[in-house]
Amino acid sequence: MDADSRTSFLDPAVLARIDNLQLLARTVVDGFLQGIHRSPYLGASMDFAEHRPYMPGDDIRRIDWRLYARTDRFHIKQYEAETNADVGFLLDVSASMGYRSESSSRRPAAVSKLDYARYLIACLAWFSAGHKDRVGLYAFDDDVVEHVRPSAAHLDRVLHAVARVAAGGEGSWDRPLSRVANTFRRRGILVVASDFYDEPESVATALGYFRVQGHDVVAFHVLDSAEIDFPFSEVANFQDVETRRVLPVAPDNFAAEYRERMSEHIAAMREMLGRHGVDYVLLNTSEPLDRALHSYLVFRQKTTRVR
Repeated sequence: MDADSRTSFLDPAVLARIDNLQLLARTVVDGFLQGIHRSPYLGASMDFAEHRPYMPGDDIRRIDWRLYARTDRFHIKQYEAETNADVGFLLDVSASMGYRSESSSRRPAAVSKLDYARYLIACLAWFSAGHKDRVGLYAFDDDVVEHVRPSAAHLDRVLHAVARVAAGGEGSWDRPLSRVANTFRRRGILVVASDFYDEPESVATALGYFRVQGHDVVAFHVLDSAEIDFPFSEVANFQDVETRRVLPVAPDNFAAEYRERMSEHIAAMREMLGRHGVDYVLLNTSEPLDRALHSYLVFRQKTTRVR
């Protein structure tokens, strides 16, 4: 697959035409990884990565005796390989995630935030399962509506659950994350995809709890381009999709203030999540998935080496 083909399969508008989520995930991940020539994982595989000094308790079969003959020091061979961790995907399916803006001359047609997050999680689950991770899912609004416990055999169940969820209901963090905390107990990785329409401090504190428990956490902030840029110009009624409250708005009077407040919200999310040790990635639904996949590879490289 050439570079142009790989790029097209990262375009959410192209992905929207693929009905089979498993096919979509495999196509995107396999095409994307063709451009990645080095695995970011260190473990026990056939591809040599680097040496490290021998430590008491290390398997002596992994000592590089040739290097010992040259240096008179014991070193262990490390290899590029798969990790084996529990990876829990937290997918926000509250009503606001169903939002999708209309296309215009300035903005390409976008998929809904939920569909974008759906594609992202499918790809990351496929990628993780391919590296022998145990994948699981928590889809939630004000409670967990779909739960697949982490298992090496549960990729299909995760993909099927991700495919059938729909946006609806008001969102909340307390009850869903309480259930996650009660069931996701083995130290692992949590991947959160949400539009994060809540107070940044509340979200950061809630996700920071999992960092205190020893989990690695990455938060993908999924927003529609219209939510970021506010391109509206005509007077209209704007409706909160969760509360159904309708508010008449003259965009020219509020556009500048809206953009400023949205920028402040994004900056606060990034700062407060970072303060709690949570990785933060802002995603625009009109843009390809390559940034999200690159961010996840960097995240996994960092967390794997820390482990």
